[in-house]
Amino acid sequence: MTAPIPALLVLEDGRAFRGDSFGATGETFGEAVFCTAMTGYQETLTDPSYHRQVVIQTAPQIGNTGVNDEDDESSAIWVSGYVVRDPSRIRSNWRSTASLGDRLRQEDVVGIAGVDTRALTRHLRDHGAMRVGISTETHEPEVLLERVRQSPDMAGADLSEAVSTKVAYTVPAIGARRHTVAAIDLGIKAMTPRRLAERGIEVHVLPSSSTIDDVLAVGADGVFFSNGPGDPATADGPVALMQQVLERALPVFGICFGNQVLGRALGFGTYKLKYGHRGINQPVQDLATGRVEISAHNHGFAVDAPRGAATATPFGRAEVSHVCLNDDVVEGLRLLDVPAFSVQYHPEAAAGPHDSAYLFERFEAMMRGER
Repeated sequence: MTAPIPALLVLEDGRAFRGDSFGATGETFGEAVFCTAMTGYQETLTDPSYHRQVVIQTAPQIGNTGVNDEDDESSAIWVSGYVVRDPSRIRSNWRSTASLGDRLRQEDVVGIAGVDTRALTRHLRDHGAMRVGISTETHEPEVLLERVRQSPDMAGADLSEAVSTKVAYTVPAIGARRHTVAAIDLGIKAMTPRRLAERGIEVHVLPSSSTIDDVLAVGADGVFFSNGPGDPATADGPVALMQQVLERALPVFGICFGNQVLGRALGFGTYKLKYGHRGINQPVQDLATGRVEISAHNHGFAVDAPRGAATATPFGRAEVSHVCLNDDVVEGLRLLDVPAFSVQYHPEAAAGPHDSAYLFERFEAMMRGER
């Protein structure tokens, strides 16, 4: 049996953890964030919203079911690095085609195992998300710390274009086509157009740099703004497009980064959360019904919008529609005079939960002219 390769993890505040290499050897940097999901690690790794982030899995054992050819949310692994406590020594699932470690090595993703992920997560909760480095090339924390502090910060990062499709493509409706949607790819996950297609919607996935002419050219009955990575304060292009769509009163549905883009288009600010929401077990309340949904999240920024009475915007009245019950963060927006709404979480979540799937029906009904 081959001896493990030592690896080192250092946070930008100087705290260090030692472990063994898991995945590719080398060195990597990114924003340290933790994900509380107990399932769906393959979907997490291939979610473009995790671009330039080092993901810490809080579930103690990862890799039990290996990886397969069906569950990817995009064409590649996007995380900058991966941190686990106990990688499973065997994989057991009838769909498995490779081990998680093999997949990480195949895509040159540097990871570390054997880390006290509970202590690391508690540190991030106390001190906030921060830059981090993982290395098998140096074992000196001071050396790695200097490199970490030279790496780019997530605040101010404009990353959507890096993960967006370069060429438009179409996902056909399943069954009879009822509507056509232009989906602006800010880091879209594969499950989203699939969920729309299941409802008879033909989805034209367009690059993040698309214009209103591109949207109108596909004959869109509605416009979808996807999830994605980076700081929404940099998303001037998508915000301008959102405003042009709202001026034409085309139905709008935004998810995650799309929620932040809608917020900015309405004149609200955005801000960075201390450590963000990432996982598939986050409680959100629909303020209109009082119903609580368990939802999937992956966001480090949020919209700064007032709760309570509706706010006047250039596009009519807007109100906060959903809030997170853990910390009261705004999790959804709704316009009252224009057919548009958004949520900060992920109703398409492939690994579940599916409490919020009704939002796709809401979008479809909006395109039918219902409010």
